[in-house]
Amino acid sequence: MANESAASRADLGKDPAEVAGMFDGVARRYDITNTVLSMGQDRRWRRLTRERLGIGPGDVVLDLAAGTAVSTVELAQSGARCVAADFSLGMLRAGARRRVPKVGADALALPFADAAFDAATISFGLRNVNDVPQALSELRRVLKPGGRLVICEFSDPTWRPFRTLYLEYLMKALPAVARKVSSNPDAYVYLAESIRAWPNQEGLAALLSDAGFSSVDYQNLTGGIVALHRGIA
Repeated sequence: MANESAASRADLGKDPAEVAGMFDGVARRYDITNTVLSMGQDRRWRRLTRERLGIGPGDVVLDLAAGTAVSTVELAQSGARCVAADFSLGMLRAGARRRVPKVGADALALPFADAAFDAATISFGLRNVNDVPQALSELRRVLKPGGRLVICEFSDPTWRPFRTLYLEYLMKALPAVARKVSSNPDAYVYLAESIRAWPNQEGLAALLSDAGFSSVDYQNLTGGIVALHRGIA
């Protein structure tokens, strides 16, 4: 595992060891950095993800790419039993104080039985895997028939003038702000580049449909900076 002093950015080839090491390196200040960079919108995005998932007592829910499990705690407010899974053990350790079950897990080979979950979510993590169709296939495998998947991910701003400003923020302001607050600013250069390379709303919806999910739709948040995609297994 990479430590903070050795941490650097991953490249867009998304080698799993590089990505895991990068996230280990940002773990200590990950939550506060996200809140600063999103101008506090991260809390709202987590709440809306929980609401869109439609979970409640009796449901068993997978929170994949859960990081420090702050998103899992939000999901658990529904009364569901929620499991945090991530392949960065450093991130899971950084969230050790959060009292939810935690599992080290690779999105491409999930360590869960078929049809183990009533619902699943992955927030800002699908973009970091190196085989998105395989990750979606694994998520569908571990969901019960009729189970819900919600993906919360950066997307394409819908208003063109705002899109231009947003891209300027991504490539210039975001790394500059990260240098002030993050334990590994170089990781946020990767973040900006990976967002720019990610499919837009319709592109991700098509990937979900191709993976066998039905009733696929999406909801834009914050002018399309983020979108919630939902599908049924």
